[in-house]
Amino acid sequence: MPRSAKRKPNSRRSTPAVHGERDLQQQYGTAARAGAFYTNQMLDYLNDGMQSFVSRMEIVFISTSDASGDCDSSFRAGPSGFIRILSDKTLAYPEYRGNGVMASLGNMRENRHVGLLFLDFFRDKIGLHVNGSATMLTPLEFSQRSDAPPEAHEPRSFAAPRIEFWVVVEVDEAYIHCSKHIPLLRKLTTEETVAWGTDDAVAKGGDFFRAAAERRAAAA
Repeated sequence: MPRSAKRKPNSRRSTPAVHGERDLQQQYGTAARAGAFYTNQMLDYLNDGMQSFVSRMEIVFISTSDASGDCDSSFRAGPSGFIRILSDKTLAYPEYRGNGVMASLGNMRENRHVGLLFLDFFRDKIGLHVNGSATMLTPLEFSQRSDAPPEAHEPRSFAAPRIEFWVVVEVDEAYIHCSKHIPLLRKLTTEETVAWGTDDAVAKGGDFFRAAAERRAAAA
């Protein structure tokens, strides 16, 4: 795992969104408390503890928006280690074959800003925010990076989930999400709960919310 360089705490970049939070801090008297958080908890890189945390995560929540600011939130999952740490400033995760909508990737094409939220429900009951800039790469393009992991150069196994793209995130901010409202859950075995990479419609949830059934009924 890459080692963290010695860096200064993040001073919080100047963007319109940050101006908004600063304004609210002044209005409601939380500037000193927020300043302590920025100084003590916010980094512009992934330190060793953060890298170790990300490397064992099986889920990540992803926030994106298009050029107009319309937002989308999504979820990605895989076996522990599916999110690759390329350096203390860079991580990458695979986009497996899905429903073909590509909402998150489409937003990234228009607006590279992305927010990642990692939550540990099963051991430490803690979270990690990672905000940064995303780039979408084909598997071939990803394999040509000097920092690509060894498996990126290996031929795909037919038994492995199909990776259609890689998303590389350059880290701008990394900071803790406090544990006080994160539930501690009991995890079942992978064999009981997860069919990694399946393309089976029923296993993926089918028409659970009956949206397709309602459309068919309305059309009839």
